[in-house]
Amino acid sequence: HKVFTDRHLTRMEQIMRDVCADFEAELVEFNGENNHVHLRVNFPPKVAVARLVNSLKGVSSRRLRQEFPDLVRHYYRANKLWSGSYFAGSAGGAPLSVIKQYIEQQNRPGQSTARA
Repeated sequence: HKVFTDRHLTRMEQIMRDVCADFEAELVEFNGENNHVHLRVNFPPKVAVARLVNSLKGVSSRRLRQEFPDLVRHYYRANKLWSGSYFAGSAGGAPLSVIKQYIEQQNRPGQSTARA
């Protein structure tokens, strides 16, 4: 669903940076559209991807619901903000500049489509 505005994504980025820090990880790139987000995260091998993603989704969902009552209307069916799915990939083969460009080119709501 088309849920997020720029103000939601701005706050979500900070929440996700804090969660990453708790895992001794670094949120390197963040951007999103009105219905999903993309993150590039550096994290130590001791961190299980599924555990990190679960925490990112759980904490962000809980905090966004508290801070943005307007999001509650999107919870009415399943009482959750995120779907249960996610994609995680290794960037070992792709140049980081290509991944960074892909994330930056997300059509973030509330911003012009022109990019610097």
